[in-house]
Amino acid sequence: MFGFRPDGRRVKGIDPTVRITPYIMPMRCDAQVFLQHKADFELMSRYIAKKGMEGEKLTYMQIIIAAFVRTVSQHPEINRFIMNKQFFSRKNCTVSFTMLKDPTSRDSEETAVKIKFDLTDTIFDVRDRMMEQIEKNRIPANKNFLDKLLAFLFAVPGLPTAIVMLVRLLDRYGLCPGALLDELPFHTSMYITNNASIGLHHVNHHIYNFGSTSLFFGMGTQERIAVVEKGETRMKRFLPIGITADERVCSGANYAKFFSTMKYLLDHPEELEVPPESVRFDPKCEYHVPKVKKAEPMTEGKEKSA
Repeated sequence: MFGFRPDGRRVKGIDPTVRITPYIMPMRCDAQVFLQHKADFELMSRYIAKKGMEGEKLTYMQIIIAAFVRTVSQHPEINRFIMNKQFFSRKNCTVSFTMLKDPTSRDSEETAVKIKFDLTDTIFDVRDRMMEQIEKNRIPANKNFLDKLLAFLFAVPGLPTAIVMLVRLLDRYGLCPGALLDELPFHTSMYITNNASIGLHHVNHHIYNFGSTSLFFGMGTQERIAVVEKGETRMKRFLPIGITADERVCSGANYAKFFSTMKYLLDHPEELEVPPESVRFDPKCEYHVPKVKKAEPMTEGKEKSA
C-alpha cells in the first residue's frame, strides 16, 4: 500500500510505453511470451566433470540458477514484478522449484521449495544454499510451511477457496504479511522445473497469475542436433530450456541484455566461481543474505570429548 510492500518497493520513472502494458494486459497469462534456449550440454558436462575431479560436485540446474542470480546482479530490471497494475522492485532474489521427497521413486510426494540468494553468491554459494534446503526437505518427518498449510486447508471443506481469495485480496493491495510471502513459492524471482530429472522433454510452463513470479524456466532431457564445426558436420548434445516471461516487467531491450548475459554465463560457468566485481540494485532496494555456514568436520579430540 502507498508504494510499499513487504517484498517490494514501487518503481518510479517507468517509460510510458512500458507503464501502459499492465492496463492493456492486466493478467500475467495475457502477457506471457515464450522463448527457447539450447545450452551447450557438452561444455557444461566437461565443466561439471572438471569440478568433480577437484572435489566440487555441481549439477546442471545449479549452473543455470547461479547464472540467473549473477545476471540479476547486473540487470535488476528483470527482478521486478507487477501487482495491481503497478511496477515493483523485489527486495530479494529468490528461486522456487518443486522437488521429490524421494528422488529414487517417481511415486514419491512432491514439495515446493523457495531459496533466497545474495547477489554476490558464487556458484558454490548457490549450490550450498540449494543443498541445504533440499536435504532439509527430503527428511520424511520434515514438513515445510507450505505442506503444513495445505494439509490444514484441505482438512476443512471450502476453506481453500476462502483462504486463497483472502490472500489474493491482501496481496493485491500490499497487505499480505511478509512472513507469509517469504514462504509462498509463487512470490519468487524465477520458478524452475527440471523435467530431465524425471525423463521428460522441456516445456514452456505457464506463469502463475497467483503470486508475483515473472519468469519460468523449464529444463528438459538432452537433445542431439546436427551442427557444423570446423567444416565438418557432427551430432552435438544440447540441454533445451523453455523460458516463459512476463513481457510487461521491463522493456525488450532490458530483456535482450538479460538473456545475452545469461547465455554468456552458461557458456562460461567458470566465471561464476568468483563474486561479481559490482552489483546493481534498483533505488532503495538493496538486500543481502548471509552465506550458508558449512558444518565443521569433527576432529579426533572433539569426537572423544563427545
